[in-house]
Amino acid sequence: MLIPHDTRIALETVVDLVNTAPEDGAGDGLADVPALYGFAERHRISGVGALGDRDLRAVRDVRGRFAEIFAAPDARTAAELVNGLVAAAGTTPQLTNHDGYDWHVHYFAPDASVADHLAADCGMALAFIVVAGEQERLRRCDAPDCRDAFVDLSRNRSRRYCSSRTCGNRLHVAAYRARRREAAG
Repeated sequence: MLIPHDTRIALETVVDLVNTAPEDGAGDGLADVPALYGFAERHRISGVGALGDRDLRAVRDVRGRFAEIFAAPDARTAAELVNGLVAAAGTTPQLTNHDGYDWHVHYFAPDASVADHLAADCGMALAFIVVAGEQERLRRCDAPDCRDAFVDLSRNRSRRYCSSRTCGNRLHVAAYRARRREAAG
């Protein structure tokens, strides 16, 4: 599946945003406004001005709506969720080149809030996945103690873990050790 660079970046951003949600006793990755600034900086979100508690609440709301898209049972449900999210953001597609990036499309208005920026750009990236008939690529990690979101971009759609280095390796090592104990016992 061919994914343009800006769409790939938006998909990485939405995955990281969804994974900031507190789960199973873990803290909120967007606990406060400084954490939101850090997120915006890490993801090079353009046009971020002064942020406050209102922005934090709005981004957390968008994060929850993205999580619903990852949990959608089928493409129709995902499409309805994406449509609602993108429409609420007031998308205004425009071509732009900035910060060393070549021409690409921004889907948010130039003066959009950070929440609308994320909803529009990341929502459209998810829309492209649904349009391509690839909604099943929006997944949660199979590791029982993880459940992080990820987009499976493998050729054969076989990825099961958010990271093969952490979750995948940890589970494979545990299975190996269990087999060794069983063989020795």
